[in-house]
Amino acid sequence: MAERHPALVEQVREAFPYGPEQHRALDDLLHEIVHGVVEPPGPEDPGRELWLGWGRGHFGRPWFEAPFLWAESYFYRRLLQAVGYFAEGPWQGIDPFAPFKRAELSGGTVDEELRALDALAGLPEDERAAALLQASLWGNRADLGFRGPAGDSSLGEPDRSLVSDGTGELWSLLPAGQSSAVAVIADNTGRELIPDLVLIDHLLRHGRAERVVLHVKPHPYYVSDAMTADVVDCLRRLGEAPGEAGRAGARLRDAMTSGRLEVRTHAFFCAPFPYELMPDELRAELAGATLTILKGDLNYRRLVGDRLWPPTTPFADVTAYFPGAVATLRTLKSDVVVGLDPRTLERLEESGHAWRTSGTHALVQVGAGRG
Repeated sequence: MAERHPALVEQVREAFPYGPEQHRALDDLLHEIVHGVVEPPGPEDPGRELWLGWGRGHFGRPWFEAPFLWAESYFYRRLLQAVGYFAEGPWQGIDPFAPFKRAELSGGTVDEELRALDALAGLPEDERAAALLQASLWGNRADLGFRGPAGDSSLGEPDRSLVSDGTGELWSLLPAGQSSAVAVIADNTGRELIPDLVLIDHLLRHGRAERVVLHVKPHPYYVSDAMTADVVDCLRRLGEAPGEAGRAGARLRDAMTSGRLEVRTHAFFCAPFPYELMPDELRAELAGATLTILKGDLNYRRLVGDRLWPPTTPFADVTAYFPGAVATLRTLKSDVVVGLDPRTLERLEESGHAWRTSGTHALVQVGAGRG
């Protein structure tokens, strides 16, 4: 909060020719974080009443005393407010993180990864499914708020340093031809969302899902989190590519127009709370899915609770509240972790590496949920 947020504000400031009003608001926000107390959202913020309720007990206190999940979420909300995202005017609805997203999406690394799809075309369905799941898992290394090791994600050739591997359980919940409904709660756009979309295409094409609902953020969040506009950009990038990537893009576009793939959003996806506190309407919607797949580190923290659990705490226990079967695909970039085998934990702790936060390890975990 003291180092990354000021750097991010400077990146946003340099990416757009904001006027004096936006610059003053950004300066005020940084001064407030470092030297002041948490101020409530401004009267022009359409989510003011919601955030006044969400922030009860935190306003008027130093930022560093608030729970980190809440403080970080509110920072992004205030950043949008500072640059005029919600107010009527020339900057309304302009994503302050769009230049970073577009730069990554147009990069040569994406071309390489899309070409790698051609090599998977001749594989048996189960091998191709496994490769695409791994690509979706490790694509999370590439979010714009974190950079993993060089050469970190090529479709079909990921690092397989899994600390917990529930892939078998995941696939057992999605057998071919069972008319399954799958919910995917997205994390980042760009080099993560493209593998997610290709995996969705595979689920639909091979009958592992009859229908998929892709849940994205309602507005910019955490620099690179996916919104509907980002889904459209990624679909366009796929559709314009040659070979298997282009064919997948065309199938996904057809799936959207026919309703087999639907994009939805909800205000709670930008809320500063764990999924245990999800509103009733979202709970009811996810209860109707055969399986809900959550992507990324932040969704994992929200799923299990942003707490320093003993790592051997059973994943099924802390996710028992979820309204149905749930799977998480996560590259580790924070200390929160559950569901580890004691021997695996011992090996990791003795390694001397920052395995919880370095992005060099990942997990696939599945829980039955009960509601």
